[in-house]
Amino acid sequence: MELLFRYAERGDVKVILNFIKELAEYEHMLDEVVATEELLEQWIFDEKKAEVLFAVKDNCEVGFALFFHNFSTFLGRAGIYLEDLYVKPEYRGKGYGKALFMKLAETAKERGCGRLEWSCLDWNQPSIDFYLSMGARQMSEWTVYRIAGEQLDKLASDSLAGNFNG
Repeated sequence: MELLFRYAERGDVKVILNFIKELAEYEHMLDEVVATEELLEQWIFDEKKAEVLFAVKDNCEVGFALFFHNFSTFLGRAGIYLEDLYVKPEYRGKGYGKALFMKLAETAKERGCGRLEWSCLDWNQPSIDFYLSMGARQMSEWTVYRIAGEQLDKLASDSLAGNFNG
């Protein structure tokens, strides 16, 4: 049977969370996962802030890609930001990861998007090599910054209080 693709439905939140946890374990970050089935259902299906694409072989989800739209002011159009891509270890080396990327590229083109982009941990050489083999270009002139947790709370409360000087 060939590899098929399907978009996640509301009843798939448990499968999505399992993929997220497997990916987090691979990245040595399982202790950082606070997502729950309820949160995923809310943000993916109620709020429609992300989409999930499954790679399916023999009626089994073997890989997933979680993505959402971003926007490039320079291009003047949306892009697709790939938050997570993961193929179960027993299915790697069969082209399923590349097939997921190809399907995402197809989706981006169908939607008129100008690009497909993602981040990768700098120690993850197998993934880096995989991305480069597909023609991806490392954006070495860009650095990712993040505000989260207590820092996000403080910045938001400072804004609400009108505290713009410090």
